[in-house]
Amino acid sequence: MNRRLFAALVLTGALSVNAAEVPRPAPDYTVNMPDGKPVKLSQYKGKIVLVEFLLVTCPHCQNAARILSKYQKEYGPKGLQVIGVSIDPAADAAAFQRDYAGGAFPIGAAPTRESVYGFLQYSLMSGTFYVPQIAIIDRSGVIREQHGGPNDTYLQNEEQNFKASIEKALAESPAKKSTSAATAPKKKAS
Repeated sequence: MNRRLFAALVLTGALSVNAAEVPRPAPDYTVNMPDGKPVKLSQYKGKIVLVEFLLVTCPHCQNAARILSKYQKEYGPKGLQVIGVSIDPAADAAAFQRDYAGGAFPIGAAPTRESVYGFLQYSLMSGTFYVPQIAIIDRSGVIREQHGGPNDTYLQNEEQNFKASIEKALAESPAKKSTSAATAPKKKAS
């Protein structure tokens, strides 16, 4: 095989190794809450669920939580549920919730970091895992959007993009989605 073809194949593999299928059914993920009561994402079926995977010491995650707190208050009555998931099980999620989310939405811990990777379809071969990672799940339990990482333009203008994604998800009706559209991948998300 010539070197150019080999380099192209390696580059293609490197770019696709961390691409998640969107849309895809959301796994029934469990979040360990600070009060000891686990919460399953399936408990929120019928709502639009925006999940922020975070580290409590990450300034970008803290900023995203402040913004999402505002949107939880604004759009919660219309069917939005934001939930924060710390990827560090030993982190103080309760303090993060109080200090950055203002108590507007629940924040707990992932059972394991590997469970987060599985949820996000993240490959350990991809290299560094960046936070925050955002997943938006529609009313029928399908991940419609997934964003994250340092080069993600979605997070460079997160306030406006969060709002647009939330409004789009709230405007969609579960009746408009066919079963095949809900399960068949249409595009890759980074």
